[in-house]
Amino acid sequence: MSVAITGTGSYIPQVLVTNKAFEDHNFLNSDGSVIPHSNTVIIEKFKAITGIRERRYAKKEINTSDMAFVAAQNAIEDANINAEDLDYIIFAHNFGDITFGMSQGNTLPSLATRVKNHLQIKNPKCVAYDILFGCPGWVEGVIQANAFIKSGIAKKCLVIGAETLSRVVDPHDRDSMIYSDGAGACIVEEKEGAGEILAHNSATYANEEAYYLFHGSSYHQEIPDDLRYIKMYGRKIYEFAISYVPGAIKECLDESGVPIEDVKKIFIHQANEKMDEAIIKRFYQMHDKAMPEGIMPMNIHKLGNSSVATVPTLYDMVRKGKIKNQQLSKGDVVIFASVGAGMNINAIVYRY
Repeated sequence: MSVAITGTGSYIPQVLVTNKAFEDHNFLNSDGSVIPHSNTVIIEKFKAITGIRERRYAKKEINTSDMAFVAAQNAIEDANINAEDLDYIIFAHNFGDITFGMSQGNTLPSLATRVKNHLQIKNPKCVAYDILFGCPGWVEGVIQANAFIKSGIAKKCLVIGAETLSRVVDPHDRDSMIYSDGAGACIVEEKEGAGEILAHNSATYANEEAYYLFHGSSYHQEIPDDLRYIKMYGRKIYEFAISYVPGAIKECLDESGVPIEDVKKIFIHQANEKMDEAIIKRFYQMHDKAMPEGIMPMNIHKLGNSSVATVPTLYDMVRKGKIKNQQLSKGDVVIFASVGAGMNINAIVYRY
């Protein structure tokens, strides 16, 4: 049985926000004290580490499930299937629908249910549910879809990753410059000759690591404590990621039986350019090899970190020739990998 990704789609929000837009922000340390550097210096250091020059935000009237609906439509059309034939809609996100200007997420009904409603699917056997798995949510959704299909429970699944992180950031936190909005989706189905999931690997580290990403108060003391924003311990996440993700990817590749020389692309969560490069370099060092040039497509420079949406949007863009000097050919072996809140790690080895 070959379980393949037969179609992809994405939604890239229309509001472009460059680094220059943050020059007038009042950035503070976590204790509320003033940072002893100009915003120009802060932004330049930020760009040097993350690689982010600009990011995309959703328009005020667009919500997470709206973006997901468009990405889903694109994936369904790309796979040339009837939406009524879907057995599952698996929607990975972290904060639900957040109305612009509000701080509370809305997850009732589930975002997967909202997408099913937007798609006007009448079939009650199309089961729609959400998963909360941090940034690796879309990859985990594909792993779940693969399991459903191999067990005979399903034949066709729609897997979505979407988020509006711009609505949960503290404007006084330098890390707010990292986050962005977006949506990516794919169709996973049993289909010979259309690609194949060869192996997968997942792990959750929930001791001290469990709270490396969390919901916290603003750094500005005048903002009420009951307003919560996405917060993280960036240095700890970086050290965790470069320590554990390379090994998780290696385990997955070893299970697949594919030699590392046959890997053509690695689609890694677009969290931080320097961190991603360090992860992949260590992965190759485990095989006594240097990281090949062009092995790691990136779109973080223009799209920022949209959490669960980064891997599916990146894959969709490369598949459709939208990233310069990056393309895929039939039979290429690629790896999907991610790390994020939980702390969760996962990877998939896939033959295109």
